[in-house]
Amino acid sequence: MRLPEMTTYRDVYDRFRWDVPATFNFGRDVVDARAAKEPDRLALIWCDASGAEERYTYGDMSRLSSRFASLLRARGVGKGDRIIVMLPRLPQWQIALVGALKLGAVPIPCIDMLTERDVAYRAQHSGAKAVVTTAANTAKFSGLGAPLAVRIATEDGATPLPAGWEGFGAAMAAADGRFDAVDTAAGDMAILYYTSGSTGHPKGVAHAARALFAWEVSAAYWLDLGERDVMWCTADTGWSKAGTSILFGPWSRGAAVVFYNGPFEPKRRLEMLARYCVTVFCAAGTEFYRLIREDVRSHDLSALRHAVSAGEALNPVILERWQELTGIRIHEAYGQTETLMTVLNYRGTPIKIGSMGLASPGTMIAILDDQGRRVPTGATGNIAVGLPNPQVMLGYYEDPDRTAANIVRGPDGDWFITGDLGSQDEDGYVFYQGRADDVINSAGYRIGPLEVENAILEHEAVQECAVVASPDAERGEVVKAFIVLRDGAAASETLAREIQDHVKRLTAPYKYPRRIQFLDSLPKTATGKIMRRELRGRE
Repeated sequence: MRLPEMTTYRDVYDRFRWDVPATFNFGRDVVDARAAKEPDRLALIWCDASGAEERYTYGDMSRLSSRFASLLRARGVGKGDRIIVMLPRLPQWQIALVGALKLGAVPIPCIDMLTERDVAYRAQHSGAKAVVTTAANTAKFSGLGAPLAVRIATEDGATPLPAGWEGFGAAMAAADGRFDAVDTAAGDMAILYYTSGSTGHPKGVAHAARALFAWEVSAAYWLDLGERDVMWCTADTGWSKAGTSILFGPWSRGAAVVFYNGPFEPKRRLEMLARYCVTVFCAAGTEFYRLIREDVRSHDLSALRHAVSAGEALNPVILERWQELTGIRIHEAYGQTETLMTVLNYRGTPIKIGSMGLASPGTMIAILDDQGRRVPTGATGNIAVGLPNPQVMLGYYEDPDRTAANIVRGPDGDWFITGDLGSQDEDGYVFYQGRADDVINSAGYRIGPLEVENAILEHEAVQECAVVASPDAERGEVVKAFIVLRDGAAASETLAREIQDHVKRLTAPYKYPRRIQFLDSLPKTATGKIMRRELRGRE
């Protein structure tokens, strides 16, 4: 796509026009196309906590992803089939995603921390035909009722693979390396993410091939990426943010990415920024909070020219301190799994403290009331994205009613209602005012309260509970559980820790309640519904 060069924001916004092709296959039209022109251009620097390092060119990634697509096809996986990709930060993640896309299969990126219960729901809800995960994670798939006909695991040399599983390396070595990527129409489903909601199970967010094409816009105007850049984004592999800033965005711009598989250690983060001459750095606010408490100036960050953050609002103190230490402003942005990045702060454009930025080129943003009418400037309402827009999801997978519930027809067109509340000033800057529902945003992770409540209720000492967001200086919000115990159970710190461990066993560990308060009763409406809003107010 030919994108207008950044002059002024208003000039780019006014001149921008979507030019979505009739067919688009990211594996062929980006990775293979780049490899054909510049096969030796660096695409990926992988490293881990042990000091191991591997480098891959676009030519390498083109060949390896074609081999993986051939591998899947030989095992009966075809266009439209769903494939779970549950991997930590390993090169096989990019290989599997791009290879699946070349085949026209639909990858489902999942974070490595999911539990057996989590993966069972995703496999059954999506009807997945294949899974790629680590040897250590194979046990999480052992009790699945849904048939995953193809099961592939990365070998670690220590964990034997169970019956029915084959090793990634061995399977790749035996696969035919020749593969012609299939045509995928712009409107074909290309990728499926699962994201927490305020009620029930996680929602399957289906994106079309045109969304992967559209990801280049935020990579150009927010990340400001070019072919000479080295991009490091620390987002988890199951987030759509990883697509924005680790794979689809950077590779659409011909940039290289750093991919680190290891724990968060602030000092090591700074050492790696210097070692790999990272030019563009993207991290959650929680990480920046920890980094500014380190001796930043003792590290050579002279290559770094741009820093960005999304997923949680940044405290002004973090913004000011990071700029003081590095000379670089952090540019925030706003997006959702359902809409990708839609509100951006741009280099060279004035930043207003507390604002998420201005509408992305090609995107209409408005603040609406519940009837789809624009609210007055500065008033709080629903943040909405104008339709049609290639960045907006196809819909919630297998849930047309929920999809329709998020679309409203106003006096000036159709809008996707994001579920977030905000306001907009006279210059078009958007300010986040919170969620319209009960979803908890902790260190960039979205957590549905009902998922946590259901896990807590399975503990034998619990009679009833309610989960809400509790403000936290480091993580923005943390999960807090208000719990009423059964007769005979006594509140104690020991019991609180036992309940926390219980939740960690049943669902992804990041969802566990970091704070627990025992109550004699929960506030309820006249009809017996728990009033989470009142509990949030107490916090």
